[in-house]
Amino acid sequence: MTHVLHRHLHQTPPVAAGAQGMTVRDASGRTYLDASGGAAVSSLGHGHADVIAAMHRQIDRIAYAHTSFFTTDVAEELAQTLVRGAPAGTSHAYFVSGGSEAVEAALKMARQYFVERGEPQRTHFIARRQSYHGNTLGALAVGGNAWRRAPFAPLLVPATHVSPCYPYREMRDGESPRAYGQRLAAELEAAILAQGADRVIAFVAETVGGATAGVLTPVPGYFQAVRAVCDRYGVLLILDEVMCGMGRTGTLHACEQEGVVPDLITVAKGLGGGYQPIGAVLAQGRVVEAMSRGSGFFQHGHTYLGHPVACAAALAVQQVIARDGLLQKVQDDAPVFERMLRGALGGHPHVGDIRGRGYFWGIELVADRATKAPFDPALRLHARVKRAAMDAGLLCYPFGGTVDGLRGDHVLLAPPYIATREDLQAIADLLAHAIGQATAALA
Repeated sequence: MTHVLHRHLHQTPPVAAGAQGMTVRDASGRTYLDASGGAAVSSLGHGHADVIAAMHRQIDRIAYAHTSFFTTDVAEELAQTLVRGAPAGTSHAYFVSGGSEAVEAALKMARQYFVERGEPQRTHFIARRQSYHGNTLGALAVGGNAWRRAPFAPLLVPATHVSPCYPYREMRDGESPRAYGQRLAAELEAAILAQGADRVIAFVAETVGGATAGVLTPVPGYFQAVRAVCDRYGVLLILDEVMCGMGRTGTLHACEQEGVVPDLITVAKGLGGGYQPIGAVLAQGRVVEAMSRGSGFFQHGHTYLGHPVACAAALAVQQVIARDGLLQKVQDDAPVFERMLRGALGGHPHVGDIRGRGYFWGIELVADRATKAPFDPALRLHARVKRAAMDAGLLCYPFGGTVDGLRGDHVLLAPPYIATREDLQAIADLLAHAIGQATAALA
């Protein structure tokens, strides 16, 4: 009998007993190829000697110091490293313990920015349907996943949700990608005006959509149009790069590929690569300056802010990525990986869309390719794919509710940046086998 409150109360998962590189081993001795880095976390794979050594060195110095009393050299160095690699105008990094905490901190930072500027009437956030920003109450409120929100809806602050950038399903016949992006920006503008332009704090969006809808990549010009709308009404732009950031799409920050500079960026998973729990908010100088000139402090905090061992792990992860040229590797491998996925899965009658960037890919599954009709949610196809994949020795990240929070299934792939091309081909082949097995059972 387990005394751990597991995610699913009717089943106990296998015991993870060891891991190295691309491979995880369970207590029975079975090995699994890690094609999703957990939940897009393990950017360097498992057991990287340089990261482990950095953690040991930090533990020998000081393992914990509360940030109301002290800063640490390692937190200062990590902040300097992140600011140096961030979009122009970024001046500070605020360290937390994960993605949901990062989003909560960004929401409060954005609100305080306007309070300090004498605009306390700004109380409203706008985000997108089918977005995911975390499971804490503030993050859940701006998140757009209907299934996750429903049980807790009475506890959530009101937020407006506009359309996601989801060209596979929502771009109109004959509409160009750029025109589609402009239409979505116009929808955002209408939502701002409906609330009252002086009442909106920020627009919150994942630069590349993550777990909820299966790697939604923005159409060209979409975020530039969004940035222009936000600027027109003095609304902040918060980009959530918890899953898609820190090199996952081939650049350190996914927004680099969109040609926009957000006011706040949230990062987490790939920041520390799973070696320690850590996340961060990267803030533009003008946001920090408003707080500095006003109250002089950020009215927020957690016990483990800037945890020294977590900062040491994250710093080591980022140093290895830079030293080993892994961003360039991800860029170079991306078209090869895409060809592998399309070769293995493109002809499958139940693969509707293959989309992604870098080492971040989503495969949307459909009952009918011509109509794009999803499978009956009662079939729980995503869970069947996960079981079939694990039976075949593959760890991937399937999820349900792709279309509207209830209907639709997809598989997310986010392998560690150290993956060889042989690993990538194995991922494509094993996933094709798992999808084949899962869908054949429904025939």
